[in-house]
Order: sequence, then C-alpha cells, then structure tokens
Amino acid sequence: MTELADRPAVHTGLIVNGTTVETDDHTAIHNPASPDEVVGYAAAATQEQARDAVTAAYDAFPAWAATPAKRRAEIIEAALGLLDGTAEERAELMTRENGKIAFESSVEMDVFGIRTRHALSLVDTLGEVRRFDGPPLTSELHTLPMGVVTIIVPFNWPIAILAASLPYALAAGNTVVIKPPPSVPLSLVRTIERFASGLPAGVVNVVTGSNEAVSPVVSDPRVAKIVFTGSTAAGKRIMAAAAPNLTSVTLELGGNDPAIVLDDADLGEENIGRLTLGAFLTTGQVCMAVKRVYVHRSRYDELVEAMTGALNAHRVGPGQDPSTTLGPLNSAAQRDIVTSMLQEASDAGAEIRELGTLAPEAASSGGHYLRPSLVLDPDPSLRIVTEEQFGPALPILPFDDLDAVLTEVNTGWSGLCSSVWSADPSRAAEVARRLRTGTTWINNANAVACDDRVPFGGFRQSGLGREMGPDGLLAYTEPHSITW
Repeated sequence: MTELADRPAVHTGLIVNGTTVETDDHTAIHNPASPDEVVGYAAAATQEQARDAVTAAYDAFPAWAATPAKRRAEIIEAALGLLDGTAEERAELMTRENGKIAFESSVEMDVFGIRTRHALSLVDTLGEVRRFDGPPLTSELHTLPMGVVTIIVPFNWPIAILAASLPYALAAGNTVVIKPPPSVPLSLVRTIERFASGLPAGVVNVVTGSNEAVSPVVSDPRVAKIVFTGSTAAGKRIMAAAAPNLTSVTLELGGNDPAIVLDDADLGEENIGRLTLGAFLTTGQVCMAVKRVYVHRSRYDELVEAMTGALNAHRVGPGQDPSTTLGPLNSAAQRDIVTSMLQEASDAGAEIRELGTLAPEAASSGGHYLRPSLVLDPDPSLRIVTEEQFGPALPILPFDDLDAVLTEVNTGWSGLCSSVWSADPSRAAEVARRLRTGTTWINNANAVACDDRVPFGGFRQSGLGREMGPDGLLAYTEPHSITW
C-alpha cells in the first residue's frame, strides 16, 4: 500500500473569471482516517472575493446565454476532455480528504463524466418553441436561462452530486458559482479548475471558505437560483437566506429512507447484498441510503441473521487500503451523533449488534471509525428510527400491518427515497405506487440504483424541486410567453 501521509499537502485557490485566485488565509483539511494528517489547504475567501465570483458569473452570462445550445454542448464536451488521464490522482485525493474507500472515489470521478454527457444529450429540447394559435390570441412559449446559479454541495459525494446540477445549469445557458463542502474541497477544486479552463472565463467559478465569508454567493441579488444539497436544517437556512430576494431554490435535503421487506421477499445472497450495500454505502453517509428496515414479522429472524452474516464480512479501515470495505466517518462530530443514537437505543433495551472487523491500524490512528451496527426491534420513537443517522447504524423493525407502515412512511417528515422488497414484481410495484417519496426502488436501493434519466428529489422536508432528467434541465430555465 502506498504511503500517502508523506505526500506534500495540496494547496487550492479560488476560481474566479477563469483565473486561480490566491487568498491570504487558508483552511487546513484533515484526513478522517488519521486526523493528525493535513491533506491540504483550501483557500479561505473574503466576502469581497465571493462577490467578485458572482460578478464574474453575472458578466459572463449574456454571451453564454446567447450561445446556441448545441454549441454550448460542444464546448462543455470539449472541457470534459481536459479531465482525461487525471481521474486516478483526483480519486486518491478524494479518499484522503473524505475517508471513503478508493473504489467509491474512482466511481465518483467517472460519474462526473457520465452525468455531464447525459445532460448534454438533452439540449435539443431547449430549442423547442411551443405555439398556441388563435383566435382570439396567438402565443409562443420560449424557455430562457435564468442567470447566475449558485451550487452548494455536501461532503459525501461532492463531485457526483455536483454533476446532477452543474452540467444541466450550463447546458441551459446559465453561469455558475460553486461552493464546495468545507471539509472536502480539494478534489472538487482540482476537478473544476481543469474543467472550467475549457469554458469561457466566468462561466464557472469556485469559492471556498467559511459560510459567513462566502455568504454573497447566496445573498447577492444577482444570483437567480440556489441549488443546495445537505441536511434539512441547513436547507431551511438556505431558504430563509433566499427569501429577501425571492431567489429560486432547489433543495435536495435529508432522507430517513425506509426499506419495506414483504413476507414473500427473496432474502438470498444477492438481495441481502443489495440491501446491505443500500444501507452502508459510504459508511452510511448517503442521503438516499436505507436508514430503517421494516420487515414482515414472519421474515424478521431470517433477515436479521442474513444481514448479520453479510456485515460480519466487512473490514473497517483506511479508505486507501484495498482490503477496506468501510472507511471512517468524515467527521468526529458525525461519529459522535451516531454513537449517541446507538447508546440511547441500548439504554432503552434494544439489542445492538456491532459487526465487522476493525483494522489494527484503524484502532490506533484516532480516525473517525465505527463498526457497522444493527439495532434490533427498537422502540419506534427512538432517534435511531425517527432521525437520519447518516452513519453505519441500521434499525430493523418487524411489522404485522403493512397499511400501518405505509401510513407511517407517508406522514413522516422525510420523503426522499424508499424501497420495496418482494419476489413478486407486480406486488412490489403495487406497494411502491402507494408510497409518497421522490424515488421508490424495487429490490434495490441507494445510488447504485439511481436512474439519471428521471428526476431526483424529495417530498415534504426532504426538499423542493427536482434534479436530472428532462425535468432537471427545465428547472434551470424560465418560461417566456410572447402573445399577440
């Protein structure tokens, strides 16, 4: 295994108007697997520098919006080519600053290209003009780009999540300011500095720094739209900040996503593997991960034992170690939240099964590690059931009445994703149609089953608006009616 801790720290600047801008201050970025290791330093912008990024995007907008959609797509495609040959280096950096396993970091680099090219495949729809002939009136309906779009992404899959919005915004004719996550900015900046160099100056800008320092990317009245992915609580703060200017928002927020395992479910190795991956991908730090399992009581014991066996095969350790299957959590704070939820459930009498193996080097590193846990038949009022734990802990609850489970799911605060598990696809689809979540999977779950051709987003407090697919492209436009 390559010794990465000895590598020199990475330094990243801001990207404003096609230029890398250095700052007086920087933020140290630490390795979650070994917190004493400084992976790099990210530029800490001032409010003036953040405002400069908005100005650059605002000034670049008229020419970019006037560029024909097909030509914009050609320019974006060529810019994507500038990333060729750099994926391995960027993925390695992602693992060091995020903590996720190397395979996931490599997938993330690939997803950026895949999602960008899918967005570009939709640009022909932007030129469509709908006509409504009279009498008494005749109208044409056009779609116009919105202007400056601010995109704020989270730490878990920042580059992949950025690709659910950035290429759509650009293809539609908007210009963009990106705010990377404070704890995982380095690989994203490295990616976008290459990509943005192939675009006209000011079309894509990147600002890193504290929330207060970069606040102009949200509060400036020249920002037409804010796209935010993160917690529900933070989403509410973004919505409040957007209110004074009536800025449009798309919010992809928290999910307490249920898996509903019916009495006829196939609990063979393949489906157990899918369910386990659906819950523990990225050490459970995914908004669309399975956060709670409702299983028919007749299959409860079988499911628990099967998942116990699957989780016992996991090895928790540093992400760059090829034998690691679960890395550390990204922060000590998130580890402590999950730990407190587990302790609360244990104190209330629930059985906690802590599974898997902790690598020896992980045990002595001070990293933010937790072994995966199953929480068996907890009281439904406990936080481990009612809140999004965002970590490697999964409550499993037996049920007798399916209607009661569906009511619980459909009236709760969360409505991002759900899944139904049954050997009968027709029966599973019937149950899925009764669920009020943005996405429902059948016999699968999480990002591995995400279909980018359809829109993604949540009901209730899991968000507003949709990303990806044709709907996601139109979300970056405004209708303009011409009537005579």
